[in-house]
Amino acid sequence: MASTEQDVNRSAKSGRFVKESTTKRSPKTTTTEHVGKDHADREVNRSTSTGRFVKKTTTELHPSTTETQKV
Repeated sequence: MASTEQDVNRSAKSGRFVKESTTKRSPKTTTTEHVGKDHADREVNRSTSTGRFVKKTTTELHPSTTETQKV
């Protein structure tokens, strides 16, 4: 059976997935998240319309247009 754990790279500006080479080239504007089995110990907040990361206070103020994910 294949493992469900993996690292995913995202742009911190757009929230879109990016290649690992982009993460190495632009470490200040990208993030690597370890997702999968038994690693849901960190929460991230995102805008549901843009996919961009938002602050926790934004999620609290706009619950209908944001989401919290465990990664």
